[in-house]
Amino acid sequence: MLGTEARPLRIAIIGAGPAGFYTAEALLKQKDLVCSIDFFNRFPTPFGLVREGVAPDHQSIKAVTRIYDRIAQNPQVRYFGNITFGTDIHHETLKRFYDQIVYAVGAQADRRMGIAGEDLNGSFPATAFVGWYNGHPDYQDMEFDLSHPRAVVIGNGNVAIDVARILVSSPDELAKTDIADTALAKLRESKVREVVMLGRRGPAQAAFTNAEIKELGVLEDVNPIVDSADLELDEHSVIALAEDKVATKNVDTLRSFAARTEHNGTRNIRLRFLVSPMEILGHGGKVTAVTVEKNHLVMDENGGLRARGTGTFETFDAGLVLRSVGYRGVPLEGVPFDEISYKIPNIAGRVIHATSGDPHEGEYVVGWAKRGPTGVIGTNKPDAVSTVVSMMEDRAHLPGIADENRNPALIETILKERKPDYVTYSDWKVLDTHEITRGQKQDRPRVKVTRVPEMLTVINEG
Repeated sequence: MLGTEARPLRIAIIGAGPAGFYTAEALLKQKDLVCSIDFFNRFPTPFGLVREGVAPDHQSIKAVTRIYDRIAQNPQVRYFGNITFGTDIHHETLKRFYDQIVYAVGAQADRRMGIAGEDLNGSFPATAFVGWYNGHPDYQDMEFDLSHPRAVVIGNGNVAIDVARILVSSPDELAKTDIADTALAKLRESKVREVVMLGRRGPAQAAFTNAEIKELGVLEDVNPIVDSADLELDEHSVIALAEDKVATKNVDTLRSFAARTEHNGTRNIRLRFLVSPMEILGHGGKVTAVTVEKNHLVMDENGGLRARGTGTFETFDAGLVLRSVGYRGVPLEGVPFDEISYKIPNIAGRVIHATSGDPHEGEYVVGWAKRGPTGVIGTNKPDAVSTVVSMMEDRAHLPGIADENRNPALIETILKERKPDYVTYSDWKVLDTHEITRGQKQDRPRVKVTRVPEMLTVINEG
C-alpha cells in the first residue's frame, strides 16, 4: 500500500499559502504514514496571502508564519519556489512523479461589477491595491492616483476595511510596518482625506468581522462616520440580528460611531449601507465621480435578504474607486474548473470533472479553490484536514506512480533543466534574513524585496 516504508507516499502541493501549509501539517500528523511532500510555488517567497494579503498593520496575524516555517523545515518537506505550474512544471509531469497532487492555489482574480465606467483609469480591483501596498511582485508597476480628496471602496468585507484604513492611516504609523516602500512613499504624498465605503445591503448583513470594524474607531486622526438613518433596520434584519452575535456586535459598533458628536480627525471613513454603484463617471478617461442607487431589502424565495433598487440616485465626486466585491479562481492547466462557481469542482476535496462528475484520481483541492473565497486564515485548517481525510481514505486503492519514478531526486533533475533558478526553502531563509535585517535598521518587522529578479540577486549573493 502507498504510504509505507516500501512505497512512501509522494505528494505535491501546488501553492504555499495557508491552505497548503495546513494540508502539509495534517499529513505530517498522520500516524504510520511514510510520505514526502513537495511544495511548488509561483514566487520565491512562501506564505501566500499572509505575506501578500494581510494588511501591514496587522503584524500579529502574520505571526502564523512561525508555524508554517516549522512545517517547511520538516525533513519530509521540500519547497520549490519561483516555479509556475503550467509553465515551468506541467500537470502531466507531476502525475508521473507524485501519487497525490493537492491544489492550494487560492482565488487569484477579482470579481467585476459589470457597470459602466468600471475600466476607467482610477478604477481598480481592491486586490491590486492590496498587492501594491503589500509588495506583491505582480502589482509593483501599478500607479494609483491619490491626488483627489475622496476615494470610494465598494464592498464591506474585511478587505474593503483594510484598503479604506490604509488609505487614511498615518504614514508615520505605517512606516513601522512591513508595507512596501514604494507604497509608503506614495501614501505620504496622498491627498485622500475621505474614504466612502459602499455596502449594497444593510449593516446587519455586513461581511466584516467585529475586530476589523472596531479598529476604525481607534485610528489616529480618523473619524469613522455613520449616518444613524443607515442603521434603521427592517423587520427581517431585526429577526436575523437576534440569531447572529457577530452581526449584533457589528451593529452595536456602528451605532457607537453614529452616536459620536465630535469628529476631530482630519480624515474620514464614511460607511454607507443600502447603496449600489450604478456607474463610474469619468472625464478624459479618468474617474471623476460615482453614481449610486439607494436600496431596500426584500426576502427572496430562499429566505435570504436581497438588495433591490428604489429608483433614488445620488452622484458624488471621487478620484479613486476600489472594488472589493469578491475573488474568483482561475483555470489551471489540466485541472477541471467550474466556470460558474470559479472553483475546482470537488467532492470532499477530491477533484472531479466539472460536467461528468468523474473523479480525477489522486488529485485534491483545499482552501479558496475548493470552497470559494470565504473565511479567514484559520478557516483553512479544518478545510485542509477534511481533504487529508479523503486523501488517506483513497491511498489504499490508488495504484500510485511507477516505482522507477519514486526517487525524490528525479523532480529536482527536471527542475534544474527547466527552471535552474528555482528557490529552495534555504534560499528563502537567505532572503528572509535579508529583509528582516533591513527592517531592524529602520525599527520595522522587515523591509520587503518586491521584485523577483532582485529576490534572486539577494539569494545568489547570500
